[in-house]
Amino acid sequence: MLVIIGFAIVFATVFGGYILEGGKIHVLFQPIELLIIGGAAFGGLITSSSVPLMKQIITQVTGAITGKDISKADYTELLMLLFELVKAARNNPLSLEPHIENPSGSDIFGRYPNVMKNHHAIHFICDTLRVQISSQMSPYDLEDLMNTDIAAMHAEEARPPETIGRVGDAMPGLGIVAAVLGVVLTMGKLTEGKEVIGHSVAAALVGTFLGILISYGFMQPLQARMNLNNSSAGGYIEVAKVAILALAKNQTPKVCVEFARRTVAPHCRPDFHEIDQATSSLGKK
Repeated sequence: MLVIIGFAIVFATVFGGYILEGGKIHVLFQPIELLIIGGAAFGGLITSSSVPLMKQIITQVTGAITGKDISKADYTELLMLLFELVKAARNNPLSLEPHIENPSGSDIFGRYPNVMKNHHAIHFICDTLRVQISSQMSPYDLEDLMNTDIAAMHAEEARPPETIGRVGDAMPGLGIVAAVLGVVLTMGKLTEGKEVIGHSVAAALVGTFLGILISYGFMQPLQARMNLNNSSAGGYIEVAKVAILALAKNQTPKVCVEFARRTVAPHCRPDFHEIDQATSSLGKK
């Protein structure tokens, strides 16, 4: 929602300011210039991307525009799930096997639908616990394994915003291409009078204007939002990592969850007493 509001503010202030200065909005409506710039940018995007990357770009752009931030309630659910998994692992590690092999059919995972929506987190938790159950590793080796997994996820998630950023950086140049083509057309109209030439030059300059506006007003802010979302998603995975690592160090379930809770950013971190009360209630079941 904030992305849509931000885009609306950019659009309203730029074009509204132009109108308030006495500009004629129809002069800025140059669909051919937009076709040249947008078509060249899209062609460059296609050329520099693979099919999986294009799917990731669509997913991340959609998430940046319409998605919601990870909330305190989301982290509370994750911590409660981790508490149940750690508790089961401490009591009987083999009892975890049916849950991590089929999380969609697990009654433990089923109690936390918001976590289940995060497929990266579910795969990370299940894969790590699966390794730890089948062949226990030292905490140091387990941390290296999880860091390797997280680094691979971060590298993959970073590619879409990097690609969007490159396209955004190219937009001013593509705007100049459109402007130069407009000037070339203007050269063929020198005998048609000042009014025709003035309109043609204005149309050419709109190409430069659109390229710069799209780059700095829309594409680069969108890239920044995608990076922010990826950073938040990485923090969510980090919470699970810290809890599992504490389990490998033979900490109690409540201590494991407290380690994980301290990893959450302060602005959306659940309160100690909330988690303590919730885990105590689970412990009595």
